[in-house]
Amino acid sequence: MTSPGTRFRRAVARLTAGCLLTAGLVGAGPAVAESAEPADPALAAARVVPVQLTGPADKRFNLVVMGDGYTAEETAAFRADVDTHLGVLWSIEPFASYRSYINVWTVEVPSAESGVDCDPGLDAPRRDTPLDMGFWGGCNPNSVQRLLTVNSGKAAALADLVPGTSPANRQIVALANSDTYGGAGGSYATASGGNALSSLITPHEIGHSLGGLQDEYDYYARGVAGGAYEGTEPASAHHTLLTESQMREQRAKWWRWLGEPSEAGGVIGRHEGGLYSTAGVWRPSRHSIMKTLGYAFDQVEREVMVRAISAKVNLVQDHTPNAAPIGADRTVWVDTLHPLGGELDVVWRLDGRTLKTGDARTVDLRTLFLSPGAHTVTATVSDPTPFVRDPAVRGSAALTRTVSWTVDRALTTPDDHTAAAFTGHTPTTAPVGAWSVVHADTTHPTRATPAVRWRLDGRPVANPGNDRDLDLRALRLGPGTHTLTARIPGTEAELRWTVDARPATASYELSAPLRTVNRPGRPVEYVYDGPFTMGLAARDDQPGAVVRQFRVNGDGWYTYYGWPTDAEAPFRFSPSGTVIDDLVYGKLGRSRAVPWDDATPDYGTHTIEYRTIDAAGNVGPAKSFLVTLVKPRG
Repeated sequence: MTSPGTRFRRAVARLTAGCLLTAGLVGAGPAVAESAEPADPALAAARVVPVQLTGPADKRFNLVVMGDGYTAEETAAFRADVDTHLGVLWSIEPFASYRSYINVWTVEVPSAESGVDCDPGLDAPRRDTPLDMGFWGGCNPNSVQRLLTVNSGKAAALADLVPGTSPANRQIVALANSDTYGGAGGSYATASGGNALSSLITPHEIGHSLGGLQDEYDYYARGVAGGAYEGTEPASAHHTLLTESQMREQRAKWWRWLGEPSEAGGVIGRHEGGLYSTAGVWRPSRHSIMKTLGYAFDQVEREVMVRAISAKVNLVQDHTPNAAPIGADRTVWVDTLHPLGGELDVVWRLDGRTLKTGDARTVDLRTLFLSPGAHTVTATVSDPTPFVRDPAVRGSAALTRTVSWTVDRALTTPDDHTAAAFTGHTPTTAPVGAWSVVHADTTHPTRATPAVRWRLDGRPVANPGNDRDLDLRALRLGPGTHTLTARIPGTEAELRWTVDARPATASYELSAPLRTVNRPGRPVEYVYDGPFTMGLAARDDQPGAVVRQFRVNGDGWYTYYGWPTDAEAPFRFSPSGTVIDDLVYGKLGRSRAVPWDDATPDYGTHTIEYRTIDAAGNVGPAKSFLVTLVKPRG
């Protein structure tokens, strides 16, 4: 049975869908215990639940989440933990912009007993669970408590129950029914489902397994500085021995991003430490999700992840058959993916000459008035994302695809009499965010090109060029809820979405200050001479998880999770930070991640900003207050 505290935490999670994270090295080894033959009873009892479907499994990157140690009565708790983890994942770029490339499935397997092995100590009982998950590296006295392993064979067998997935197009995440801090990474990611720090283990481990990103920690064993790096130039895209001048001269590593404000805070440059070494190797940003899990991927890592996610799918989902020549008396078409963060470009060419098609997905060959003989028509689909600056990445199959057809005027195409109708579209069952791209694909009659007409709150919306996508950001919607429709003229086909243009709101609660100062034209100021706490709450008029974030003095946005030892406790700021399990949290002013970072208090006035990211992806406006830290008297 779960403890009353655990039951209370589960209830709070279901009510608030709060978003939690981790900061620092999760485990000290791989995420899998020894392989074993999967248990048939577990397979028979397993239930595959689609959580988010954006397309066929064989054409998507599939996230397969499974729980261990959740009894049948705790299924709701497992689902609440999954919601929390996904809420954080979708708040992080590039997952936010490329969420539409990803399917999410859960595999629910009731456990005979609640909990997992050796939790929290080696003397804790073993549990009868489907995946044999356990702390201490699977109850190994020579391991560490936080190393949470899973039986690889059983996990793979359960994932195989999801039709259309394979090791090549999926990532397995195993959540343990536990409030104890722990997890591990590799081909499989593991995390405790209910610990305050666990929900950012997932994107960090996907960074490893999908993107090939490396840890930026300057230690391997917690509490032990890693020493000087002694290797050659790292293969890692985000570690180097080169100076900034050498990067520019050689056009190497992250030279294209040097000097940019980092998405993780500070400026992209050359920051010492990484690959478990404190010196002799450099990373792009002071901190990022690969160093301290709570910050974003910086631009260097984000570019890697865009390529990695995009390489798991094909920008061209379908097209006019091209195995044999086609006639010039018909339409030719491509169906593309639809990133939430921006429209894809489509360039059509006839015999190498670019056509003025306005980014359309369908071209009527009859309008080209082709001369007799054979011609070549091509459609090049590319992703113009600003997240990628490397031309080699832009030109790779991950971000650029070309389809070609041989067109012969001598051929005649029979009319297939296909009726105009919608075939695929942005889901209408949940609100869409005011920042996103909404799409509506149609059938492809051989003699016609169905048009899509958009209306917002009953008024026509101009949408030149590609009419299958509508970028809501360009409409600059006012706050509130709007109704968006897409219709095919001359038919009864209509799609309808609710557009959520009202971000969630956030509020803060601080411990009692020495005094409060109100000055005209300035945020309210609170004065402290020592530690203080900050709780962040969020409210939204739409369902779904809301991520709360804060930052200090314009540094990187940091996901709020409560406190490492208690998700329900407020975050604690202190002059030098608080050491918990050999990591440091909450230093006011310049951040401090490990005990050997500078602990000197930053006395003076600091600006703390806070904001929300709701389930539709809306980012709330940042609000702020001031904190002045003074030296204690005496």
